[in-house]
Amino acid sequence: MRLKDKIALVTGSSQGIGRAIAVRFAQEGADVVINSRSRDGLEEVLQEVEALGRRGLIVQADLSKTEDIRRMFATAIEHFGKLDVLVNNAGVENHAPFWDVTEQDYDKVLNVNLKGVFFATQEMVRHLRAGKRRGKIVNISSVHEELPFPNFTAYCASKGGVKMMARNLAVELGPLGINVNNIAPGAIETPINTKLLNDPAKVGALLAQIPLGRLGQTSDVAGVAVFLASDEADYVTGSTYYVDGGLTWHYEEQ
Repeated sequence: MRLKDKIALVTGSSQGIGRAIAVRFAQEGADVVINSRSRDGLEEVLQEVEALGRRGLIVQADLSKTEDIRRMFATAIEHFGKLDVLVNNAGVENHAPFWDVTEQDYDKVLNVNLKGVFFATQEMVRHLRAGKRRGKIVNISSVHEELPFPNFTAYCASKGGVKMMARNLAVELGPLGINVNNIAPGAIETPINTKLLNDPAKVGALLAQIPLGRLGQTSDVAGVAVFLASDEADYVTGSTYYVDGGLTWHYEEQ
């Protein structure tokens, strides 16, 4: 088991990619802090983690609020005694033409996707520095840290910020033995893509742009997350791993 006896905190882990990562980490021997803004789905994930013989802890927290982030880390550390891995997975998006985006829309996306990642990472780094320990930080970014995505400008801005933040922190935190990397999923079958998945014409057009000819599964992302959280990735930092079936290099906006 590649994560035996590690303690991992996975934000936004009640469904989709976050849930898959939490469960896969447990399969690999980690105990897992499970998080979401609401309670929906968290108990089911906890049951899956515990069924694998690992310990789990539910901590509800809104990643757009720094006080919630601090409370989440304090609760997790008090319960488990330490954290070894942080997966910044929680994220939101908002579809709107640029000229219609409101300040509220912008704040909703940037506060979770960029501010939340920034301050969750800060709490993790403070914890690791205090214990003089190494650690791994894995951000679930998006292919849209690189690819334009019309009508999702705030989302692209947030993911572009996460890309640069990971590169900068890889340099700043490297001397502390803290690795920081991004995973950039492409078109993955998750609840956030339900509307797309129910539109055969759009799915067909999208598949035509994916060289591997299929949509991604949450397990595809979870497998890369395990690698980046494990000792196998000790010499990997500041990188983005695209889990997109080749979409990034074969993309044409429809």
